[in-house]
Amino acid sequence: MIDKIAAELTKGKVIAWFQGKPESGPRALGNRSILADPRVSNIKDYLNKEIKKRERFRPYAPSVLYEYMDEWFENSTYSPYMLKIFKFKKDKGELVPGVCHVDNTARAQTIKRNFNPKFYDLIHTFYILTGVPMLLNTSFNIQEPIINTKKEALSAFHNSKIDILVVNDEVFRK
Repeated sequence: MIDKIAAELTKGKVIAWFQGKPESGPRALGNRSILADPRVSNIKDYLNKEIKKRERFRPYAPSVLYEYMDEWFENSTYSPYMLKIFKFKKDKGELVPGVCHVDNTARAQTIKRNFNPKFYDLIHTFYILTGVPMLLNTSFNIQEPIINTKKEALSAFHNSKIDILVVNDEVFRK
């Protein structure tokens, strides 16, 4: 399933990712997320207008495999809760316009496998396919509180332009 979802992400599909226990805090950390390919140049506009239905200027953040942070960001450190801002290294931010802010920074979540193995494996598989060790990751909600139940996930999926919903090991397509 991980291989198939990573392949769908490389085709520009938007994935709702609902796994395990809910998260608490200000950020999506890989259990209640909307995921997309950060290489897609217009993905921010598409997500803001068509899915999240929020202001056009709102940025998105990457979840990045920790072992590749030094290749992509200056002064990188471990930041599993998406609370730190990192500056992209020269010529790297332009490769991922979906998560690179106008000042060449990103509020990145760094992922180690022991923090969230399934989410790590998805990003790692995407990396194998693309050479990019990150995914665009935003909270799984659409103008409402973050999704907490499978029923809420299915409702949000059916009432949005999200392409695929993954609930644990179940995959739903339109």
